[in-house]
Amino acid sequence: MASSVKKVSSAAGGGGGGGGASGGAINNKKTNGNGGNGPIRRSPTAEQPSNGAQQPANAAAAGKGKSPGSASGGKEKSALLTSKCILRTITAFLASNKRNSYNAQLRAKQMSRRRRQRKMDELSGKINPKMLEQLRKKTKFTKDELDALCRIYRKLISNCQYAAKTLATGSSSAAIVKPHAAVEGIDRIVFRELLHSTFDIVTEEILMERIFCCWDRAHEGLPLRLEGWLTGLSIFLRGSLAERANFCFRVYDLNSDGFITKDEMFTLLRNCLIKQPQDEDPDEGVKDLVEIVLKKFDLDKDGKVSIEDFMGTIDIEPLLLQAFGQCLPSETATVSFFSTLQI
Repeated sequence: MASSVKKVSSAAGGGGGGGGASGGAINNKKTNGNGGNGPIRRSPTAEQPSNGAQQPANAAAAGKGKSPGSASGGKEKSALLTSKCILRTITAFLASNKRNSYNAQLRAKQMSRRRRQRKMDELSGKINPKMLEQLRKKTKFTKDELDALCRIYRKLISNCQYAAKTLATGSSSAAIVKPHAAVEGIDRIVFRELLHSTFDIVTEEILMERIFCCWDRAHEGLPLRLEGWLTGLSIFLRGSLAERANFCFRVYDLNSDGFITKDEMFTLLRNCLIKQPQDEDPDEGVKDLVEIVLKKFDLDKDGKVSIEDFMGTIDIEPLLLQAFGQCLPSETATVSFFSTLQI
């Protein structure tokens, strides 16, 4: 009886132990399931995302939170601002062009008015005070002399216009005369008559033409306007030795290449020296004279006379200034001309 009671108690004790184990396991499961007081251990990949993955998710969520209407409204606002900026730029550009066009038209009108006034002054022989002062500085004339020379210029212009009308009405070559008559100024015919009758220059046709072409360097070969007439006359009558030498060199340089060649010397001397035909060949004498003159003027021995050669020779021997033909007035003619000015 006693032995049977012990077996029963031992069995009960074993069961109790099993129950304790089962209870322990249950307690452990409860603890891991956050049923107990111990810390909770969770898998970071399964249950809680990392910080790097969480930020894009938040951004995506924020983006998803915006409505399509707000995005389209922002685009429309940006396009409107751009259009306004472009419109302001175009408006400013058009206003600037309009202002520049107006200024250009105003300057053109002013220049045209000045040209008309200058033209009227030239035709009437009058000079405005500003131009008179400029000419006084450019030339070697006094103000009273300039006024008198302007009156002479007006008379010469009248002669040119009268001659042009006469040729146009009484000649069959009116079509040729008409274009030249449109250019106002002292023409070749009146200029040659002036040199011959007033300054006693009797020379060949080729030198007369060269004097006319070299008179006004700014408008070579064209009718002489008032300013060109006065500046050329200043050198012609009161120029220094260097100014007169430069003028004579340009006259003798027939092709305007900067040199007086042997052929040009031959042409000039032959026209100046030969007046009547002779029995012997006159060209041989002219050729000998050309060789003599060339040795005198050709300082650098290159077979032609440059402006430096010419100026250097004139400095040494001023009497050779008009060695190839007369192109300057005599002292007597100059004094007589100034005595006739009504000052």
